[in-house]
Amino acid sequence: MNFHIMTLFPEMVMSGLSESIIGRAVRNGLLSIEAVNIRDFADNKHNKVDDYTYGGGAGMLMQAEPVYRCYEDIVGRLGRKSVRVVYLTPQGRIFDQKTAEEFAKEEDLILLCGHYEGIDERVLEEIVTDNISVGDYVLTGGELPAMIVVDAVSRLVPGVLHNDDSSEYESFSDGLLEYPQYSRPEVWHDKRVPEILLSGDHAKVDSWRHEQSLIRTRKRRPDLYEKYLQ
Repeated sequence: MNFHIMTLFPEMVMSGLSESIIGRAVRNGLLSIEAVNIRDFADNKHNKVDDYTYGGGAGMLMQAEPVYRCYEDIVGRLGRKSVRVVYLTPQGRIFDQKTAEEFAKEEDLILLCGHYEGIDERVLEEIVTDNISVGDYVLTGGELPAMIVVDAVSRLVPGVLHNDDSSEYESFSDGLLEYPQYSRPEVWHDKRVPEILLSGDHAKVDSWRHEQSLIRTRKRRPDLYEKYLQ
């Protein structure tokens, strides 16, 4: 899968995505990630991409033309007429596991990172296919949300995780939070691993884990629990 991140801060994005599981997947050729600097497409010697907003108001706005030129460059290099473009914005629909699974089906995904007071509405109308938010709060830019999306989607690409089954049993994969897990030693700070996990009876272990997922979801995320019961 190929990620194309349109940003004013490519170093920030690439440094955060070059380590751990994602970095390894890129080195193994399972993923391709590029951060394209929108400033490179400015039409002035200072690479200025922002200006004051019409109608007044605080802060500066990213201009339409540099963003559009950046988009055209990516699409042109791909040799395609259109690619799915995700704009990271607090005004978008909440990013969740279902959306990550949806995005993981794409061959190419463009992620557009805003900054300052946002981006000129006209170019958003022209190129954006999905408005996505990572939560009901405001950040200084779209770079961190873009990295979150890349991480969540990448884990669903076959081969990225050492054990491809692991993503199937994690939180949200079936609408519930993941069950508690334990490792060695069997006793730590006088706390014992639940005996059922030492029994070797896989059917009973699976039943216990499902029960624990229900209990944990009902306690920590009653909204998800009610949705699961529907």
